[in-house]
Amino acid sequence: MEIFIQQIINGLVLGSMYALVALGYTMVYGIINLINFAHGEVLMVGALTSWTVVTALSGTGWPGWVLMLISLACAIVVCCLLNFVVEKVAYKPLRNAPRLAPLITAIGVSLLLQTVAMILWKPNPKPYPQLLPTEPIDLGGPVITVTQILILVVTAAILIGLLWLVHRTQLGRAMRATAENPRVAALMGVRPDMVISATFIIGAALAAVAGVMWAANYGTVQHSMGFLPGLKAFTAAVLGGIGNLAGAMVGGLLLGLIEAIGAGYLGALTGGVLGSHYADIFAFVALILVLTLRPSGLLGERVADRA
Repeated sequence: MEIFIQQIINGLVLGSMYALVALGYTMVYGIINLINFAHGEVLMVGALTSWTVVTALSGTGWPGWVLMLISLACAIVVCCLLNFVVEKVAYKPLRNAPRLAPLITAIGVSLLLQTVAMILWKPNPKPYPQLLPTEPIDLGGPVITVTQILILVVTAAILIGLLWLVHRTQLGRAMRATAENPRVAALMGVRPDMVISATFIIGAALAAVAGVMWAANYGTVQHSMGFLPGLKAFTAAVLGGIGNLAGAMVGGLLLGLIEAIGAGYLGALTGGVLGSHYADIFAFVALILVLTLRPSGLLGERVADRA
């Protein structure tokens, strides 16, 4: 039971980070029906930017939480600027193009960002400093770290804030109107270009937060670190119902739990044939089953058909 509870904690932490990135995927898809496959690389840029700032300020003697806040703020600014430029340069000219064109462009942008990051930060993995207390907190058998608690709290706060933004603010109404029909929304005074840019910026901020959390939790950063979390987050968005904010959150948490529990029990279930590094099997089998039985995802797609 202790092992099971520990895997639940690990799964919730992992799923929270997936969910933050999945929210960026689902917001962009809900507005312009685009899968931004470069979103995982935004996470990577956020993590490497945070590492650069922390490394530069490591000799100042400031507390770890101050360094984390400063590096997080810098990562958010850099990622927001990056996603804003990517949207304007790579995606905006292709808005009325066949759907295959922006998809291929997104893959190209992903490879470009990886290559640029490799040139700027070099390809070797870099240790991320431990900024928060590392002593685990004993929960009567299972343990949890301060970093993991922070990840869970921040993710919950961000989801609540994002739901409030979408359903209770003028920008949120403009986003919902643009998702319904951008042409009609423009006739009603909404500026679709501004809404789309704001969506990319919000998604980039979420990816930056996830990148810093990922680096702080796993203690290492490198130029290729965004590919697998980006792929898993896209899987989570589809699993929960892409275009649905709550679905992205549920999909991320569920995917994290499936991976963590699978990693904990995969060796025993297969008699030692498969180790914990094959935990991805469970995640993608679950995705196949959900899409076979419910193609719109667990919570369904709430993107309206456009005239």
